[in-house]
Amino acid sequence: MNRVDFLVEEASIRNLLNGLLPRLYPDLTFICLAHEGKSDLEKSIPRKLRAWREPGVRFVILRDNDGGDCVRLKRRLLQSCRHAGRADTPVRIVCQQLEAWYLGEPDALAEAFENERLRGIGRKARFRVPDAVQQPSEALRRLVPGFRKVSGAKAIAGLLTRERNSSKSFQVLLSGLDRLCAELADGASK
Repeated sequence: MNRVDFLVEEASIRNLLNGLLPRLYPDLTFICLAHEGKSDLEKSIPRKLRAWREPGVRFVILRDNDGGDCVRLKRRLLQSCRHAGRADTPVRIVCQQLEAWYLGEPDALAEAFENERLRGIGRKARFRVPDAVQQPSEALRRLVPGFRKVSGAKAIAGLLTRERNSSKSFQVLLSGLDRLCAELADGASK
């Protein structure tokens, strides 16, 4: 059986993927392995990739950028995957934080947090390019008093769409998953 295991840095990313992927990729079998932050994830990558012997399992690494140099970060994570013997592992960097994906779809935000005012944030210069917002989690806390990362991910996971989301890093993740799913389907038909 083909399966994709996502190695993610925290529970909020896991919660988002658990609500998002079954809608966008209904035929994809997956598991999300959440870690306790960036350093836990990075230490875990070589260990998990080397030790996993289950046939047909592919991996995807998903990590927030948090204001870092995304090119250098991705290069370092890809190198870790290569050293573990899994050079086929896609690495996706969330720019800057997961909450930028939420800012990329104001209608989903408004619905998830029952606040019609949020539909208009996409017209504000500060939010037009959600991946450029330096601290999207803080911006979201100002827009949605009481916002919490884990419960927020659960609330919006069922509402984000491919068609309306303006976050480039969200779209890059989906494009990568499209390719990976096509590879898995092609491999299964052989």
